[in-house]
Amino acid sequence: MAPILQLRALKAFYGQSEVVHGLDVDVEEGGMTVLLGANGAGKTTTLRAICGTVRSEGEILFAGERLDRRTTEQIAALGVAHVPEGRGTFIGLTVEENLRLGAYTRAGRPDANMQRMFGYFPILAARHRQQAGSLSGGEQQMLAIARALMMAPRLLVLDEPSFGLAPRIVEDIFTIVERIRQEEHVSVLLVEQNASLALELADHAYLIETGYVVASGSAKALADDPQIRRSYLGY
Repeated sequence: MAPILQLRALKAFYGQSEVVHGLDVDVEEGGMTVLLGANGAGKTTTLRAICGTVRSEGEILFAGERLDRRTTEQIAALGVAHVPEGRGTFIGLTVEENLRLGAYTRAGRPDANMQRMFGYFPILAARHRQQAGSLSGGEQQMLAIARALMMAPRLLVLDEPSFGLAPRIVEDIFTIVERIRQEEHVSVLLVEQNASLALELADHAYLIETGYVVASGSAKALADDPQIRRSYLGY
């Protein structure tokens, strides 16, 4: 079976500056792949290239479709949901209004999808009439993930979901993401600074330095690599 997402010789740019230099990355159907690397390595830029928010060259294939020839709206409609770093919730709208906006690309019954999200994130049900800006950081991250899942995506792209959150909240969020992956059969592409936790959950991993893939393989293989343990896992 072909991977659901394939990056082939991917380059990405800010203006005329090339930031990502010919990456090859695969995400298996129903699997979780993590991109690791220091700040400025090109991880977030790679996610932005996939979602059409920066200029790119090379091939981005999603379920056999060329994403690099499509707009961000078309990419979302095909089933790619992006949760950017910093969450990006609409802070002046309520939790419920944020979730309804997440379903804009999908026909069907948003109320049923919303109840499903409340099953995964009960705190959002309790806060459904509350403005998103008044939520805690962890609650806002849960809302951002739930809003993305309202699209019923085939691929969930998560950029630094643990950023700025307490360790217990991070573990709660990743537990829910893993449950969603299993129950909804959603593939996940993750950028995460908490490398130890990410490697525990992921199937495959890629280590990126200055826009190049310098190591790749099963998450377990990278977690067991002494050099990667010293440089990224701290032991």
